[in-house]
Amino acid sequence: MIEIVSKILENYKDDGSLIKILQQIQNDLGYVPKEAVDEVSRKTGVSPSQIYGILTFYSQFRLTPPGKHTLKVCLGTACHIMGGHEIFEHLKRKFKIMDNETTEDRLFTLTKVRCLGCCGMAPVIMVDDKIYGRMDISKTERLIDDLR
Repeated sequence: MIEIVSKILENYKDDGSLIKILQQIQNDLGYVPKEAVDEVSRKTGVSPSQIYGILTFYSQFRLTPPGKHTLKVCLGTACHIMGGHEIFEHLKRKFKIMDNETTEDRLFTLTKVRCLGCCGMAPVIMVDDKIYGRMDISKTERLIDDLR
């Protein structure tokens, strides 16, 4: 992992964009681990607390490894009205996790999104890169069973 981070830092050494560096680390590793923060700090001179300030301010960054499957529950207006919020709350209770967290078995990461652009299919869940429309809790349960 240190080699990956060092290579990224080398590619961006003249750029000076810490956000781009952190984005590339997350692209390559799936998240930004503590060891990567320490290495970025060491090589750039930016304190770990400043780096964590960026990582926690922007919702795009993850500090823990993602699950095998990412479940994005749409909570845009149409999906919310049609039951998306109830599906999201059901999954939070079922998995015993909060938004942007991963199940203990690292199988699922649950996240809410504001719109997936599929309002005519509301409510919608995106699993990895596939959209599932006209969902309800029972359909969601079957989908989870299939993914297991």
